[in-house]
Amino acid sequence: MFELSKQFYFEAAHTLERSIETESSRRIHGHTYYAEITVRGPPDPVTGMVLDLGRFAEALDAVRAELDHRFLDDVPGLGPATLENLCVYLWNSLAPTLPGLSRVSVWRQASGDKSTYFGPETR
Repeated sequence: MFELSKQFYFEAAHTLERSIETESSRRIHGHTYYAEITVRGPPDPVTGMVLDLGRFAEALDAVRAELDHRFLDDVPGLGPATLENLCVYLWNSLAPTLPGLSRVSVWRQASGDKSTYFGPETR
């Protein structure tokens, strides 16, 4: 069993209502966000790959285009632009095209904040 990960970044702006009132929360402000997408599975016996990196890149390029240089408050299906919601948004966008999707992380390196999503709970 292997895990294969790719990272990308995007620049985006948003507002955010918070329980701790800060001046920067309610005004439009932006961040550089980084994301790491991980798939898990056995390598294909013919190709030796868990997932063709070209296909992986295509899927990430498509979802990056939905977020890069956007006002996140206006992205349909995202909700408040929290790190947690960005993880779920990326999961939901990528799961149909990335078999074996196992983990999505989003972070802002400048502030040291990071969130990781392992997919919907199964019971």
